[in-house]
Amino acid sequence: MRPSRGAGRLARRLAASGARLESRPGGHVLVLSGTSAQSPVEAVDVRTLLAQGALEPDSSGALGLSAAGRTMVRRLLAGGDDFAGQHQARAAATTELDGERIAVTVDLAESPLAWLRVRKGRDGRPLIDDAAFQAGERLRADFTRGQMMPRVTANWSAAVASGRRGGAGGMAELTEAALSARLRCERALAAVGPEFAGVLVDFCCFLKGIEAIETARGWPKRSAKLVLQLALSALARHYGLSSTAEGHRRARGLRHWGSDDYRPEVG
Repeated sequence: MRPSRGAGRLARRLAASGARLESRPGGHVLVLSGTSAQSPVEAVDVRTLLAQGALEPDSSGALGLSAAGRTMVRRLLAGGDDFAGQHQARAAATTELDGERIAVTVDLAESPLAWLRVRKGRDGRPLIDDAAFQAGERLRADFTRGQMMPRVTANWSAAVASGRRGGAGGMAELTEAALSARLRCERALAAVGPEFAGVLVDFCCFLKGIEAIETARGWPKRSAKLVLQLALSALARHYGLSSTAEGHRRARGLRHWGSDDYRPEVG
């Protein structure tokens, strides 16, 4: 039995490391590991997942994904919801779940980055190449894995590595894997500079659309596409990603002409 759309979305959110549902007088709230953020969830979605055996209590009484729940998430990520597939623009991609790389089907309408990847300019060429797309996906993965999503009020245009975003959910409370992901994310944002860091976080991590970014920043229409092209190119350079294979700098250029039987002299 397929879960409802809301229950499926809740199951995917619970797939994050340390995510759990805690009971409150008004219902359940979603709590992420290493943060104090609490997001209310729909009671009907919790009941649906419980009825399907997708949730189980831990030692503290909080609800987390069971083995059946993780199987459900894998099926959803792989595009197992045929009904939804009739109403979504989908594309193949890969992601990581529990340290394992798996093939998934993504909804292009859900990810602004995926939407931008399939759009073409007036010259018929894609607006961003594979390197830029992979760079944006890597930033989003580290941002999520580093449990930075709840910090929606952070000023990413400031010095990213200043270390002033402490408090509850700070680095002392992070797991080693989450801390590594957060540091990778902060290094990447510092590398692209404050001009690009904020727009990359809004677009790739908070999944804000181009029009929403332009409205919030007071930019002219269609200007965000150009900024994002430049920002994603800078991010790809930081990650060492390129759409064309290139040899080592010292190997470039013609060094010597020789016939088929030529052998260099060893002096």
